[in-house]
Amino acid sequence: MSEAGPNGSAPQGRGARTWAAPPRGRDKPHTTRAEQQARPIRLGRRSATALALVTAVGVVAFGWPLLAGPDSGLGAHAQDAPWLFAALLPLLLGVVVATVSDGGLDAKSVAMLGVLAAAGAALRPLGAGTAGIEPMFFLMVLSGRVLGPGFGFVLGAVSMFASALLTGGVGPWLPFQMLAMGWVCLGAGLLPGPHTLRGRRELWLLGAYGAVASVLYGTVMNLQGWPYLSGLATGVSYVPGDAVGDNLARFAAYCLATSLGWDLPRAVLTVVLSLALGPAVLKALRRATRRAAFEAPVTFEEPRG
Repeated sequence: MSEAGPNGSAPQGRGARTWAAPPRGRDKPHTTRAEQQARPIRLGRRSATALALVTAVGVVAFGWPLLAGPDSGLGAHAQDAPWLFAALLPLLLGVVVATVSDGGLDAKSVAMLGVLAAAGAALRPLGAGTAGIEPMFFLMVLSGRVLGPGFGFVLGAVSMFASALLTGGVGPWLPFQMLAMGWVCLGAGLLPGPHTLRGRRELWLLGAYGAVASVLYGTVMNLQGWPYLSGLATGVSYVPGDAVGDNLARFAAYCLATSLGWDLPRAVLTVVLSLALGPAVLKALRRATRRAAFEAPVTFEEPRG
């Protein structure tokens, strides 16, 4: 006994069952637009909590000397710093563990993280010792923009760690560098219009952010080392127990006198590279993200007869 066709007609060809031809490509895995925009690391509850904890610890680690009393004994920091490294690094790794437990970091995310971190680590030594020319900043900013704040923070931290291993720059300053670069990439992921803003407006937004972030990175890293330097002129040296405003004024003078000549070229280079190479890099990152289809559920249609 045969079944009727779609309009009551007898079925054609062999077999008793007929199938209407599905639209082209319906027998292949497909994703919706929202699924294609999924980031490789989403900030779930646990990962957001871990990230907030790392940020809070980092702010305290950078800023506590400004609130220290005159008898705080800051000269002992050289011996305390390795312990700070040992305390902060597990917290940074805890962000990755939290994202894994949230289901936000899969094999494709790890692969992309490895590729971008390797690229960032390879770019950093190209400008080492050359007036602040650091091309890795534009790649970190663009990657954070496309791949989101969670991926950006992990990428920034891992890139600095890989770069330190590559250049032999492992030391008490490394956790501070990892935090600062993680914040740079995280901020890029929080910029407005990640799925709607395109073209020159997006490039200028990223260039402006990259310039500000480049200067702030150098300023924050100055704050990490400035209180422990000896032999500075009175007008730029840190005074334990002095008013926060007075110490900040001396810190600003210290930055102007020492690191601004490095921070401004870094900012200019970041803007130039973002405007010149941004379209190609953004296109490549977004294409890779779409092809990876992070977190997208794969569905299959019933096979045709």
